[in-house]
Order: sequence, then C-alpha cells, then structure tokens
Amino acid sequence: MAQSTFSVRMDDTLKEQFDTLCADFGMTVSTAINIFARTVVRERRIPFEISSPIKSEITRKGALQAFNRLRSSAEANGLQDMTLNEINEEIRRARTMRS
Repeated sequence: MAQSTFSVRMDDTLKEQFDTLCADFGMTVSTAINIFARTVVRERRIPFEISSPIKSEITRKGALQAFNRLRSSAEANGLQDMTLNEINEEIRRARTMRS
C-alpha cells in the first residue's frame, strides 16, 4: 500500500504532551493518528463528541424550528410514516454505533 505524509501544525506544549501520552500507550504519534483516521473512516463520524464550550439557551421557538426542520427532512426522505417501534429501533442502532 502506498504511503503518504501528513503534516499537522499544533502548539509545542500540546505536541509534547501528545508525544508523551502516545509513548505511555506504547505507540507512536503516527500510529495514534492512523488509528483515529481509520476509526473516522470506518464509523463515518468523529469518534468523540465535539461541542461548543459556550452554552446556548434552548428556547421554545428554537426547539420548534428544529423540530420542523427534522419533520421536513423526514418527509423528504420518506420517513414520516415510521411507527414508534421503528423510531425506537433507529435510536437503539444509533446508540449501539456510538459505543
């Protein structure tokens, strides 16, 4: 398999901490980055939650807008007629994929 070089810029302190932690795990930084990339490709998602440190206040209006966007998306994808059991099964599968 052909190999490519991947260059990343990061803070010197962060790099040192990451190097040390990877060594503690018995692997190189390159191995850790490859594990991360393979997991992202395999699972088709970032394998951890990314969130904003700033809390946003959820309002009734905002929640209703989000609900209506989801409803429109469900209708566009032919999913508006799902039963409660089918919805619960989708949720179960999504949770299984995360763990």
